[in-house]
Amino acid sequence: MGSKNGCGCCSCLCGCLFSCLLSLIFQILFTLLIILALAGFIFWLIFRPNEVKFHVTDASLTQFNFSTGDNNLHYNLALNVSVRNPNKRIGIYYDRIEANAYYQGQRFDTETLTPFYQGHKNTTVLSPVFQGQRLLTLGSGDVSKFDSEKTDGTFGVSLRLNLRIRAKLGWIKIGHFKPKIKCGLKVPLKSNGTLSAAAFETTKCDFDL
Repeated sequence: MGSKNGCGCCSCLCGCLFSCLLSLIFQILFTLLIILALAGFIFWLIFRPNEVKFHVTDASLTQFNFSTGDNNLHYNLALNVSVRNPNKRIGIYYDRIEANAYYQGQRFDTETLTPFYQGHKNTTVLSPVFQGQRLLTLGSGDVSKFDSEKTDGTFGVSLRLNLRIRAKLGWIKIGHFKPKIKCGLKVPLKSNGTLSAAAFETTKCDFDL
């Protein structure tokens, strides 16, 4: 009988210890979550991070011809992209900048731009140039749209920037982040140095983190 009672007490003691241990673990985890949430809130109050602003401020399209014979697009497109860091205390390292040009959902060129550091309240201008030729598979409807845009003198081109960035807070560097920037553009064609349509209008880009 004594042996059975001893086992029962031991089992009860083990159960109590296990329950206390679980309770302690949950309390520690809950405390850590509270600390992290508080730290995040304090970070926001101090630094108030704002989204970087991207605008295509100028576009020069001097060649944009599609040949149905060999399905080649011949192009010469130069862009100016304004990158504005509105933050007072956060600097940004742009470790990789990949600029992609698209027409009707198909990429026709890619340029890798020079990495740089952008300080507080700073505006930097990127100037990717896309020039050459690329095989595109355009259906009859796509070709009709191209012909219509050629008649109008303005082409719908998309710019997409794939970035790899780090944030600098004082001496602390945080990263890596990989935002994607998308810009839907209406670019007038220049013929013999003159525009064949209305002038290009500054276009705001979408920022997707």
